[in-house]
Amino acid sequence: QVRLVESGGGLVQPGGSLRLSCAASGGSLWMYTMAWYRQGPGKQRELVASLAPGNFRDYADSVKGRFTISKDNSGQRVYLQMNSLTPEDTAVYYCHGRLGGDETWGQGTQVTVSS
Repeated sequence: QVRLVESGGGLVQPGGSLRLSCAASGGSLWMYTMAWYRQGPGKQRELVASLAPGNFRDYADSVKGRFTISKDNSGQRVYLQMNSLTPEDTAVYYCHGRLGGDETWGQGTQVTVSS
């Protein structure tokens, strides 16, 4: 089974940028529908961005125009480029992969937007 590990989180000032990375081991992500979710303090986990085979992308309204999901040419990494960050983007960000009835989650990476 594919295992996912996120990295790239941290503390950033409002208006700043971060790029999250999700690395896969144990298989390729080419046929997976990949997504980034987040869970803010006291909030439910929500879908932020998804990338389906064929490069079909979808974004939550709250991040459209600011976040970009992408996959590298090796099919082993998925990224989330986050620009113009606000305190409302503070959350634990999770990488998720789905292939048919199988799904896998990463352990999460903390993003804190604060001055």
